[in-house]
Amino acid sequence: MAVEPGAIVDGTVEKLLNYGVIVSLPDGESGLIHISEIANEYVRDVSEYFREGDAVKVKVLAEKAEGRYELSAKQAEPRAPREGGPAPAARSGPERRGGGSESFEDKLGDFMKRSAQRINELRRSRDNRRRKSR
Repeated sequence: MAVEPGAIVDGTVEKLLNYGVIVSLPDGESGLIHISEIANEYVRDVSEYFREGDAVKVKVLAEKAEGRYELSAKQAEPRAPREGGPAPAARSGPERRGGGSESFEDKLGDFMKRSAQRINELRRSRDNRRRKSR
């Protein structure tokens, strides 16, 4: 059975790599799920999502010249980190502060305000050091 690009097929995880996962497909071929195609969030470590021997649904993105396939797990089904593994890293930025629904202009205004405050604090600190050193 030939696997066509765009098809969603079942596979088995063969090997975990730093940059992705090698998956064997039903037709005996194999393919790579790149780390960016594992989940919709940042993936620091593929072992948080897969272990060797796991069954996985994948979407075939393309066939490479060498007969290997480019695969995506996140386009086939949503994935969450495995239970018992390390928790995903905390996000930084506006999502962490709870401001995910603000408009761009609001975020920019807040950033400019914080930046101006920091610059003023640095200037005061610099001026105080200059006065003390005289």
